[in-house]
Amino acid sequence: MQPSSHRSDPSGDRSGPGYGPGSGTDSGGEAAPAATPDETVSETAADLDATGPAGAAARHEAVDWRSLPDPVRERLAALAAGALSALPAADVPRHVRPVARFAPAKRAKSGASALLTGMRDSPRFRTAVCEWTRTHRPDALEPAADTDAGADTDAGADTGADADLASAADPVGAAVAAVLLGEPDAAARIRAVAQHTEDASLRAERDAALARVRKLEAELAETRGELATARADVERARQERADQLDKLRGRLRNRGQELREARDAAERARQDAEQATGARGGEAQRLADELARERERADAERTRAERAVADAETARRSAQEARAADEVRLRLLLDTLGGAADGLRKELALGEAGTGAAPADTVAGAAEPAAAAERVADAETLGRLLRLPSVHLVVDGYNVTKTGYPELPLAEQRSRLIGQLGALRARVGAEVTVVFDGAGVTSVPAANPRGVRVLFSEPGVLADDVIRDLVAAEPHGRPVIVATSDREVVTAVRRSGAHAVASDMLLTRLGRT
Repeated sequence: MQPSSHRSDPSGDRSGPGYGPGSGTDSGGEAAPAATPDETVSETAADLDATGPAGAAARHEAVDWRSLPDPVRERLAALAAGALSALPAADVPRHVRPVARFAPAKRAKSGASALLTGMRDSPRFRTAVCEWTRTHRPDALEPAADTDAGADTDAGADTGADADLASAADPVGAAVAAVLLGEPDAAARIRAVAQHTEDASLRAERDAALARVRKLEAELAETRGELATARADVERARQERADQLDKLRGRLRNRGQELREARDAAERARQDAEQATGARGGEAQRLADELARERERADAERTRAERAVADAETARRSAQEARAADEVRLRLLLDTLGGAADGLRKELALGEAGTGAAPADTVAGAAEPAAAAERVADAETLGRLLRLPSVHLVVDGYNVTKTGYPELPLAEQRSRLIGQLGALRARVGAEVTVVFDGAGVTSVPAANPRGVRVLFSEPGVLADDVIRDLVAAEPHGRPVIVATSDREVVTAVRRSGAHAVASDMLLTRLGRT
């Protein structure tokens, strides 16, 4: 189906500036030539044909531009925005021309209202947009071309056209093409798009409602589970209260039995008193008075016993509080004495406790057999050694780092090992010294974790020799642990009495810190 011939715009867009030769007034202000008599006759004949019987059959429902669905509006605005730059000023209505100054990417969105109003009010502009679309965007008119055959065979049946539009692959594109081409079923296509949009919105609302229902069902199931748990807790508490009530009832029964026995005893005493009164009135009265006194004494004793129980409870609590206070003071005293002893030992340079010579060590002519220290065989033994008092852990730095993480640069290896040793020091309280080879070290870290001593060997001195010297400098009897996998260092330090632990075992212990 071809669009109608290009006619002049009846909307009055003839007087705007920038019009070309086809406008009502050209750029020089001269009047445009009027239509020829032949053109006037042909247009009048066409109008008469449109009002005759054949024209009434071809007459179609008008498109309501104000109620276009959003997808159709957006696509029409996009096509008009794309064609706006290529159309002559004569084909563009006056109120649409400012849109041409917008950026191409913003025309369809910012000038959509003006573009659609221009296409609605100006058939000339609409026809120009259709021709531009046919030339540059033929695919936008193909949906209408694909459905022309079906629409022509049954154009009078609205329900059949709606069914075709609903089943089309792109109902929005078909509706846009029908509006641009002025097809008779354009209004039906727009209704189909509006119905399709409404159905999609209803489906989305239905899906959202179903999702909310599922969420509420899940929350209801969770609430039911919590309610069942709460009911079980209430039942358990009720059972516990029932057990306590049974115990209290048992105690009450015992007290009632004792009370009945006391009452029975009092009744028997009263009866005895009455019998005695018949025989000896004065003795009975005396006995009655004595019984009253005994009752008063019993009540006083009971009151005294209750007061004694309360005093005993108070004394017990006071004793516990006093004992707790004494323990705190004793602990503080012991800490003070320990700190004072350590201070005196350091001030007098007596060394660590337990490391001095014993009297048996001063006997001349006798010596202990030299025995090498044991090698640490498992992590449990290493843990026991690290918990010894005054233990000193010496670490062969690069031997450990190149065993655990050789892929890192040397600086990162040192930093990572020092950090792990700091965490171990904070946990076990041992003295920790790590020794690195000083060759090739350009920068020494300025600060180290508290309690970790970091040493670098001097130029020409190996770290292994520094480790041997450290072990040899320790006093006899102090536990020393050397972490290295170097066999020569292991042999030397064991001969000096130190415990040797493999590098991978130390890494395992550091990994658990």
